Amino acid sequence: MERFDLGCVFFSNDLRVYDNSCLVSAAKECKTLACVYLEAEDDLKQQFGINESELRRQFRSQSLSALNSELKRFGQRIDRLVVKSKADICSYIDEFSPNVIYRSWQPKQFADNYWEAIKKAYPAIDFKEEFTSTLFDESQLPFESNHFPATFSKFRRKVEHLAIKDPVACPTSLPPPVGKPKHWQIKFKPADCLFTGGEREGKKHLDDYFKGQHASSYKQTRNALDGWKNSTKFSVWLSNGCLSARQTFHSLKKYELAAGANESTYWIYFELLWREYFQWYAKIYPSTLTKFSGLSNRSPMTFFNPQRFKKWCSANTPFPLVNACMNQLNAEGYMSNRGRQIVASCLVNELSLDWRYGAAYFAQKLIDYDFASNWGNWQYIAGVGADPRGGRHFNLSKQRAVYDPNFTFINSWQGERCDQYLDSADIVDWPITRG
Repeated sequence: MERFDLGCVFFSNDLRVYDNSCLVSAAKECKTLACVYLEAEDDLKQQFGINESELRRQFRSQSLSALNSELKRFGQRIDRLVVKSKADICSYIDEFSPNVIYRSWQPKQFADNYWEAIKKAYPAIDFKEEFTSTLFDESQLPFESNHFPATFSKFRRKVEHLAIKDPVACPTSLPPPVGKPKHWQIKFKPADCLFTGGEREGKKHLDDYFKGQHASSYKQTRNALDGWKNSTKFSVWLSNGCLSARQTFHSLKKYELAAGANESTYWIYFELLWREYFQWYAKIYPSTLTKFSGLSNRSPMTFFNPQRFKKWCSANTPFPLVNACMNQLNAEGYMSNRGRQIVASCLVNELSLDWRYGAAYFAQKLIDYDFASNWGNWQYIAGVGADPRGGRHFNLSKQRAVYDPNFTFINSWQGERCDQYLDSADIVDWPITRG
Protein backbone atom coordinates (compact mmCIF):
# COMPACT_ATOMS: atom_id res chain seq x y z
CA MET A 1 0.00 0.00 0.00
CA GLU A 2 3.07 2.27 0.06
CA ARG A 3 2.54 5.23 -2.23
CA PHE A 4 5.17 7.72 -1.13
CA ASP A 5 8.95 7.49 -0.87
CA LEU A 6 9.08 10.08 1.90
CA GLY A 7 6.35 11.33 4.19
CA CYS A 8 6.39 13.93 6.93
CA VAL A 9 4.15 14.21 9.99
CA PHE A 10 3.92 17.71 11.47
CA PHE A 11 3.16 17.47 15.19
CA SER A 12 1.76 20.36 17.21
CA ASN A 13 -0.92 19.70 19.82
CA ASP A 14 -1.20 15.98 19.12
CA LEU A 15 1.70 14.63 21.17
CA ARG A 16 0.75 10.94 21.23
CA VAL A 17 0.89 7.77 19.15
CA TYR A 18 -2.49 6.32 20.24
CA ASP A 19 -5.53 7.59 18.37
CA ASN A 20 -3.33 9.52 15.97
CA SER A 21 -4.63 8.88 12.48
CA CYS A 22 -1.79 10.90 10.93
CA LEU A 23 0.74 8.33 12.16
CA VAL A 24 -1.47 5.43 11.10
CA SER A 25 -1.85 6.83 7.58
CA ALA A 26 1.88 7.53 7.33
CA ALA A 27 2.69 3.98 8.47
CA LYS A 28 0.58 2.55 5.65
CA GLU A 29 1.54 4.94 2.88
CA CYS A 30 5.23 5.87 3.29
CA LYS A 31 8.57 4.10 2.80
CA THR A 32 10.44 6.58 4.98
CA LEU A 33 9.07 9.11 7.45
CA ALA A 34 10.08 12.33 9.19
CA CYS A 35 8.31 13.17 12.46
CA VAL A 36 8.66 16.88 13.17
CA TYR A 37 7.42 19.02 16.02
CA LEU A 38 6.60 22.54 14.85
CA GLU A 39 7.65 24.94 17.56
CA ALA A 40 6.02 28.13 16.40
CA GLU A 41 5.33 31.41 18.08
CA ASP A 42 1.66 32.09 18.51
CA ASP A 43 0.74 35.35 16.78
CA LEU A 44 -0.81 36.41 20.10
CA LYS A 45 2.68 36.85 21.50
CA GLN A 46 3.26 40.01 19.56
CA GLN A 47 -0.26 41.32 20.07
CA PHE A 48 -0.43 40.83 23.84
CA GLY A 49 3.16 40.23 24.91
CA ILE A 50 2.50 36.64 25.98
CA ASN A 51 5.48 34.78 27.43
CA GLU A 52 4.35 31.41 28.59
CA SER A 53 5.16 30.29 32.11
CA GLU A 54 7.86 27.83 33.08
CA LEU A 55 5.15 25.41 34.20
CA ARG A 56 3.61 25.42 30.72
CA ARG A 57 6.98 24.96 29.06
CA GLN A 58 7.90 22.17 31.45
CA PHE A 59 4.71 20.24 30.80
CA ARG A 60 5.09 20.49 27.02
CA SER A 61 8.77 19.54 27.22
CA GLN A 62 7.86 16.47 29.26
CA SER A 63 5.18 15.62 26.69
CA LEU A 64 7.66 15.95 23.82
CA SER A 65 10.22 13.82 25.60
CA ALA A 66 7.57 11.17 26.24
CA LEU A 67 6.50 11.24 22.58
CA ASN A 68 10.11 10.79 21.51
CA SER A 69 10.40 7.76 23.81
CA GLU A 70 7.24 6.23 22.31
CA LEU A 71 8.51 6.81 18.77
CA LYS A 72 11.85 5.18 19.65
CA ARG A 73 9.96 1.93 20.25
CA PHE A 74 9.17 2.01 16.53
CA GLY A 75 12.67 3.00 15.45
CA GLN A 76 11.54 6.59 14.96
CA ARG A 77 12.31 9.94 16.59
CA ILE A 78 10.87 13.42 16.89
CA ASP A 79 12.79 16.29 15.32
CA ARG A 80 12.17 19.92 16.20
CA LEU A 81 11.60 22.75 13.76
CA VAL A 82 11.51 26.29 15.13
CA VAL A 83 9.09 28.27 12.99
CA LYS A 84 9.30 32.06 12.92
CA SER A 85 8.11 32.50 9.36
CA LYS A 86 6.84 30.60 6.33
CA ALA A 87 10.45 30.49 5.10
CA ASP A 88 11.47 28.18 7.97
CA ILE A 89 8.98 25.52 6.88
CA CYS A 90 9.88 26.01 3.23
CA SER A 91 13.57 25.51 4.02
CA TYR A 92 12.77 22.21 5.69
CA ILE A 93 10.63 21.06 2.77
CA ASP A 94 13.30 22.07 0.28
CA GLU A 95 15.94 20.12 2.22
CA PHE A 96 14.06 16.80 2.37
CA SER A 97 11.50 17.07 -0.48
CA PRO A 98 8.71 15.00 1.09
CA ASN A 99 6.01 13.59 -1.19
CA VAL A 100 3.27 13.91 1.42
CA ILE A 101 2.79 15.96 4.59
CA TYR A 102 0.33 14.96 7.32
CA ARG A 103 -0.91 17.12 10.14
CA SER A 104 -3.69 17.18 12.69
CA TRP A 105 -6.12 20.03 12.28
CA GLN A 106 -5.86 22.48 15.14
CA PRO A 107 -7.54 25.79 15.86
CA LYS A 108 -5.52 28.77 14.70
CA GLN A 109 -2.10 28.40 16.31
CA PHE A 110 1.24 26.66 15.80
CA ALA A 111 1.99 27.79 12.25
CA ASP A 112 -1.57 27.48 10.97
CA ASN A 113 -1.04 30.87 9.37
CA TYR A 114 1.40 29.24 6.99
CA TRP A 115 -0.47 26.05 6.13
CA GLU A 116 -2.52 27.30 3.17
CA ALA A 117 0.41 29.32 1.85
CA ILE A 118 2.66 26.25 1.92
CA LYS A 119 0.06 24.15 0.12
CA LYS A 120 -0.03 26.73 -2.68
CA ALA A 121 3.78 26.95 -2.81
CA TYR A 122 4.20 23.17 -3.23
CA PRO A 123 1.45 21.91 -5.53
CA ALA A 124 3.30 18.63 -6.18
CA ILE A 125 3.14 17.63 -2.49
CA ASP A 126 0.11 15.77 -1.18
CA PHE A 127 -1.12 17.57 1.96
CA LYS A 128 -3.34 15.57 4.30
CA GLU A 129 -5.17 16.90 7.34
CA GLU A 130 -6.80 14.70 9.96
CA PHE A 131 -9.25 15.55 12.76
CA THR A 132 -7.47 14.08 15.77
CA SER A 133 -8.41 16.61 18.47
CA THR A 134 -12.20 16.54 18.11
CA LEU A 135 -14.96 14.07 18.90
CA PHE A 136 -16.37 14.31 15.38
CA ASP A 137 -14.97 14.54 11.88
CA GLU A 138 -16.12 17.53 9.89
CA SER A 139 -18.07 15.20 7.59
CA GLN A 140 -20.18 14.03 10.55
CA LEU A 141 -21.51 17.47 11.46
CA PRO A 142 -25.22 17.78 10.61
CA PHE A 143 -24.93 21.37 9.38
CA GLU A 144 -22.95 23.45 6.92
CA SER A 145 -20.37 25.92 8.20
CA ASN A 146 -22.58 28.85 7.14
CA HIS A 147 -25.33 27.44 9.36
CA PHE A 148 -23.23 26.88 12.48
CA PRO A 149 -25.55 26.83 15.53
CA ALA A 150 -25.74 30.24 17.18
CA THR A 151 -25.51 28.83 20.71
CA PHE A 152 -23.97 25.88 22.46
CA SER A 153 -27.41 24.52 23.39
CA LYS A 154 -28.43 24.36 19.73
CA PHE A 155 -25.10 22.75 18.83
CA ARG A 156 -25.44 20.16 21.61
CA ARG A 157 -28.95 19.15 20.55
CA LYS A 158 -27.74 18.57 16.99
CA VAL A 159 -24.67 16.48 17.83
CA GLU A 160 -25.00 14.79 21.22
CA HIS A 161 -26.60 11.66 19.76
CA LEU A 162 -24.13 11.27 16.90
CA ALA A 163 -21.94 8.17 16.92
CA ILE A 164 -18.37 8.81 18.04
CA LYS A 165 -15.74 6.72 16.32
CA ASP A 166 -13.54 4.37 18.28
CA PRO A 167 -10.01 5.62 18.92
CA VAL A 168 -7.48 4.55 16.31
CA ALA A 169 -5.06 1.91 17.56
CA CYS A 170 -1.33 2.55 17.63
CA PRO A 171 0.43 1.61 14.40
CA THR A 172 2.14 -1.77 14.58
CA SER A 173 5.23 -0.32 12.93
CA LEU A 174 6.51 2.92 11.44
CA PRO A 175 8.73 3.60 8.43
CA PRO A 176 12.36 4.40 9.24
CA PRO A 177 13.40 8.02 9.81
CA VAL A 178 15.03 10.18 7.18
CA GLY A 179 18.21 12.22 7.43
CA LYS A 180 20.48 12.72 10.40
CA PRO A 181 18.98 13.19 13.85
CA LYS A 182 18.50 16.81 14.73
CA HIS A 183 19.80 16.82 18.27
CA TRP A 184 17.97 19.26 20.43
CA GLN A 185 17.93 19.79 24.09
CA ILE A 186 14.74 20.17 26.01
CA LYS A 187 15.28 23.25 28.10
CA PHE A 188 13.18 24.26 31.05
CA LYS A 189 13.63 25.27 34.63
CA PRO A 190 12.43 22.33 36.74
CA ALA A 191 9.49 23.45 38.83
CA ASP A 192 7.11 21.82 41.24
CA CYS A 193 4.03 20.97 39.24
CA LEU A 194 0.81 19.12 39.94
CA PHE A 195 0.95 17.53 36.51
CA THR A 196 3.44 15.52 34.51
CA GLY A 197 3.33 15.72 30.74
CA GLY A 198 3.21 12.81 28.34
CA GLU A 199 0.89 10.27 26.78
CA ARG A 200 1.44 7.58 29.43
CA GLU A 201 0.86 10.04 32.25
CA GLY A 202 -2.36 11.19 30.60
CA LYS A 203 -3.57 7.61 30.16
CA LYS A 204 -2.65 6.82 33.77
CA HIS A 205 -4.64 9.81 35.01
CA LEU A 206 -7.61 8.81 32.85
CA ASP A 207 -7.56 5.26 34.19
CA ASP A 208 -7.07 6.37 37.81
CA TYR A 209 -10.01 8.76 37.64
CA PHE A 210 -12.39 6.09 36.38
CA LYS A 211 -11.19 3.46 38.87
CA GLY A 212 -13.11 5.11 41.68
CA GLN A 213 -16.63 6.50 41.90
CA HIS A 214 -15.71 10.13 41.29
CA ALA A 215 -17.42 10.21 37.90
CA SER A 216 -20.74 9.20 39.48
CA SER A 217 -20.77 12.30 41.70
CA TYR A 218 -19.04 14.68 39.30
CA LYS A 219 -21.95 17.08 38.90
CA GLN A 220 -22.00 17.64 42.68
CA THR A 221 -18.25 18.25 42.99
CA ARG A 222 -17.29 19.96 39.73
CA ASN A 223 -17.78 23.50 41.05
CA ALA A 224 -15.44 23.07 44.00
CA LEU A 225 -12.63 25.61 44.04
CA ASP A 226 -9.97 23.05 44.96
CA GLY A 227 -9.42 19.34 45.41
CA TRP A 228 -7.71 16.81 43.14
CA LYS A 229 -10.69 14.54 42.43
CA ASN A 230 -13.44 17.17 42.51
CA SER A 231 -12.92 17.75 38.78
CA THR A 232 -11.59 15.44 36.09
CA LYS A 233 -8.43 17.46 35.19
CA PHE A 234 -8.62 15.82 31.72
CA SER A 235 -8.16 19.23 30.10
CA VAL A 236 -4.47 19.30 31.03
CA TRP A 237 -3.62 16.34 28.79
CA LEU A 238 -6.33 17.05 26.22
CA SER A 239 -5.02 20.56 25.54
CA ASN A 240 -1.55 19.23 24.72
CA GLY A 241 -2.83 16.25 22.77
CA CYS A 242 -1.44 13.66 25.18
CA LEU A 243 -5.02 12.37 25.35
CA SER A 244 -7.63 12.55 22.61
CA ALA A 245 -11.25 13.57 23.08
CA ARG A 246 -12.44 10.25 21.60
CA GLN A 247 -10.19 8.29 23.92
CA THR A 248 -11.63 10.19 26.88
CA PHE A 249 -15.21 9.67 25.70
CA HIS A 250 -14.77 5.93 25.28
CA SER A 251 -13.20 5.62 28.72
CA LEU A 252 -16.31 7.36 30.06
CA LYS A 253 -18.58 4.92 28.19
CA LYS A 254 -16.62 1.97 29.58
CA TYR A 255 -17.08 3.36 33.09
CA GLU A 256 -20.83 3.78 32.54
CA LEU A 257 -21.15 0.16 31.42
CA ALA A 258 -19.48 -1.00 34.63
CA ALA A 259 -20.81 1.47 37.19
CA GLY A 260 -23.96 2.80 35.55
CA ALA A 261 -24.79 6.05 33.82
CA ASN A 262 -26.32 8.98 35.68
CA GLU A 263 -26.59 12.76 35.50
CA SER A 264 -22.97 13.17 36.63
CA THR A 265 -21.48 10.90 33.98
CA TYR A 266 -23.57 12.68 31.35
CA TRP A 267 -22.16 15.96 32.60
CA ILE A 268 -18.63 14.81 31.77
CA TYR A 269 -19.84 14.17 28.22
CA PHE A 270 -21.62 17.54 28.32
CA GLU A 271 -18.30 19.26 29.02
CA LEU A 272 -16.56 17.33 26.25
CA LEU A 273 -19.28 18.70 23.97
CA TRP A 274 -18.67 22.21 25.34
CA ARG A 275 -15.02 21.83 24.36
CA GLU A 276 -16.10 20.44 20.98
CA TYR A 277 -18.31 23.45 20.37
CA PHE A 278 -15.42 25.86 20.72
CA GLN A 279 -13.14 23.75 18.49
CA TRP A 280 -15.58 24.12 15.59
CA TYR A 281 -16.39 27.69 16.58
CA ALA A 282 -12.69 28.48 16.16
CA LYS A 283 -12.57 26.78 12.78
CA ILE A 284 -15.58 28.61 11.41
CA TYR A 285 -14.89 32.03 12.99
CA PRO A 286 -11.07 32.10 13.33
CA SER A 287 -10.70 35.86 12.96
CA THR A 288 -13.27 36.76 15.62
CA LEU A 289 -11.96 34.81 18.61
CA THR A 290 -9.40 37.44 19.61
CA LYS A 291 -11.38 40.42 18.35
CA PHE A 292 -12.48 42.92 21.03
CA SER A 293 -16.07 43.01 19.74
CA GLY A 294 -16.05 39.25 19.09
CA LEU A 295 -18.65 37.54 16.98
CA SER A 296 -21.37 39.88 18.23
CA ASN A 297 -19.51 42.88 16.81
CA ARG A 298 -20.51 44.77 19.98
CA SER A 299 -17.66 46.47 21.78
CA PRO A 300 -17.93 46.09 25.59
CA MET A 301 -17.90 49.23 27.73
CA THR A 302 -14.47 48.41 29.07
CA PHE A 303 -10.94 49.77 28.68
CA PHE A 304 -7.34 48.86 29.45
CA ASN A 305 -5.94 50.20 32.71
CA PRO A 306 -2.40 48.90 33.34
CA GLN A 307 -2.61 49.51 37.09
CA ARG A 308 -5.85 47.57 37.53
CA PHE A 309 -4.69 44.78 35.24
CA LYS A 310 -1.46 44.40 37.21
CA LYS A 311 -3.44 44.14 40.44
CA TRP A 312 -5.64 41.45 38.93
CA CYS A 313 -2.64 39.48 37.65
CA SER A 314 -0.77 39.73 40.95
CA ALA A 315 -3.77 38.87 43.16
CA ASN A 316 -3.92 42.33 44.71
CA THR A 317 -7.53 43.39 44.20
CA PRO A 318 -10.04 44.32 46.94
CA PHE A 319 -11.74 40.94 46.34
CA PRO A 320 -10.26 38.12 48.48
CA LEU A 321 -11.89 35.27 46.52
CA VAL A 322 -10.49 36.60 43.24
CA ASN A 323 -7.06 37.02 44.81
CA ALA A 324 -7.07 33.46 46.13
CA CYS A 325 -7.95 32.10 42.68
CA MET A 326 -5.21 34.17 41.03
CA ASN A 327 -2.63 33.09 43.60
CA GLN A 328 -3.52 29.50 42.81
CA LEU A 329 -3.18 30.13 39.06
CA ASN A 330 0.19 31.85 39.45
CA ALA A 331 1.54 29.11 41.71
CA GLU A 332 0.16 25.97 40.03
CA GLY A 333 -0.69 26.92 36.44
CA TYR A 334 -4.19 25.63 37.06
CA MET A 335 -7.50 26.89 38.38
CA SER A 336 -10.94 25.33 38.77
CA ASN A 337 -13.59 26.09 36.16
CA ARG A 338 -15.61 27.96 38.77
CA GLY A 339 -12.53 29.98 39.69
CA ARG A 340 -11.91 30.89 36.05
CA GLN A 341 -15.46 32.16 35.70
CA ILE A 342 -15.17 34.21 38.90
CA VAL A 343 -11.89 35.94 38.02
CA ALA A 344 -12.96 36.54 34.42
CA SER A 345 -16.23 38.11 35.53
CA CYS A 346 -14.34 40.29 38.00
CA LEU A 347 -11.92 41.54 35.34
CA VAL A 348 -14.75 42.46 32.95
CA ASN A 349 -17.36 43.75 35.41
CA GLU A 350 -15.76 44.94 38.66
CA LEU A 351 -12.52 46.15 37.05
CA SER A 352 -14.05 47.17 33.68
CA LEU A 353 -11.02 45.84 31.80
CA ASP A 354 -10.57 44.65 28.23
CA TRP A 355 -11.39 40.92 28.33
CA ARG A 356 -8.69 40.04 25.78
CA TYR A 357 -5.92 40.80 28.26
CA GLY A 358 -7.43 38.43 30.78
CA ALA A 359 -7.61 35.76 28.08
CA ALA A 360 -3.98 36.47 27.15
CA TYR A 361 -2.89 36.12 30.77
CA PHE A 362 -4.61 32.74 30.95
CA ALA A 363 -2.78 31.79 27.74
CA GLN A 364 0.46 32.64 29.48
CA LYS A 365 -0.20 30.80 32.74
CA LEU A 366 -2.57 27.87 32.23
CA ILE A 367 -0.96 24.49 31.67
CA ASP A 368 -4.21 23.37 30.04
CA TYR A 369 -4.40 26.40 27.76
CA ASP A 370 -6.41 25.60 24.64
CA PHE A 371 -6.76 28.35 22.06
CA ALA A 372 -10.38 27.66 21.17
CA SER A 373 -11.72 26.92 24.65
CA ASN A 374 -9.87 29.76 26.34
CA TRP A 375 -10.84 32.55 23.97
CA GLY A 376 -14.33 31.17 23.41
CA ASN A 377 -15.07 31.03 27.14
CA TRP A 378 -13.71 34.53 27.69
CA GLN A 379 -15.99 35.81 24.93
CA TYR A 380 -18.84 34.05 26.70
CA ILE A 381 -18.13 35.92 29.95
CA ALA A 382 -17.58 39.25 28.17
CA GLY A 383 -20.83 38.93 26.20
CA VAL A 384 -19.27 39.16 22.75
CA GLY A 385 -19.54 35.52 21.68
CA ALA A 386 -22.27 33.48 20.07
CA ASP A 387 -24.55 33.44 23.11
CA PRO A 388 -27.30 36.04 22.61
CA ARG A 389 -27.93 36.59 26.33
CA GLY A 390 -24.96 38.88 26.79
CA GLY A 391 -22.14 38.57 29.33
CA ARG A 392 -22.02 36.85 32.68
CA HIS A 393 -21.67 38.84 35.89
CA PHE A 394 -20.95 36.71 38.96
CA ASN A 395 -21.86 38.22 42.33
CA LEU A 396 -18.57 37.83 44.21
CA SER A 397 -20.13 37.87 47.68
CA LYS A 398 -22.62 35.19 46.70
CA GLN A 399 -19.91 33.08 45.05
CA ARG A 400 -17.84 33.23 48.23
CA ALA A 401 -20.83 32.32 50.40
CA VAL A 402 -21.74 29.32 48.23
CA TYR A 403 -18.31 27.94 47.32
CA ASP A 404 -16.12 29.07 50.21
CA PRO A 405 -18.47 29.62 53.17
CA ASN A 406 -15.78 29.03 55.80
CA PHE A 407 -13.06 30.97 53.97
CA THR A 408 -11.05 27.77 53.68
CA PHE A 409 -9.95 28.40 50.10
CA ILE A 410 -9.32 32.12 50.67
CA ASN A 411 -7.18 31.42 53.72
CA SER A 412 -5.33 28.58 52.02
CA TRP A 413 -4.38 30.84 49.09
CA GLN A 414 -3.92 34.02 51.11
CA GLY A 415 -6.65 35.96 49.37
CA GLU A 416 -6.93 38.53 52.19
CA ARG A 417 -3.33 39.71 51.70
CA CYS A 418 -4.13 42.54 49.36
CA ASP A 419 -4.45 46.27 48.81
CA GLN A 420 -7.91 47.36 49.93
CA TYR A 421 -8.04 50.05 47.27
CA LEU A 422 -8.45 49.39 43.58
CA ASP A 423 -6.87 52.58 42.25
CA SER A 424 -4.05 54.79 43.44
CA ALA A 425 -4.42 57.31 40.60
CA ASP A 426 -7.40 58.85 38.83
CA ILE A 427 -8.25 58.72 35.14
CA VAL A 428 -5.69 61.41 34.29
CA ASP A 429 -3.04 59.79 36.53
CA TRP A 430 -3.34 62.16 39.46
CA PRO A 431 -2.61 60.39 42.76
CA ILE A 432 -5.65 59.59 44.89
CA THR A 433 -5.21 60.58 48.53
CA ARG A 434 -6.93 58.60 51.24
CA GLY A 435 -8.43 60.72 54.01
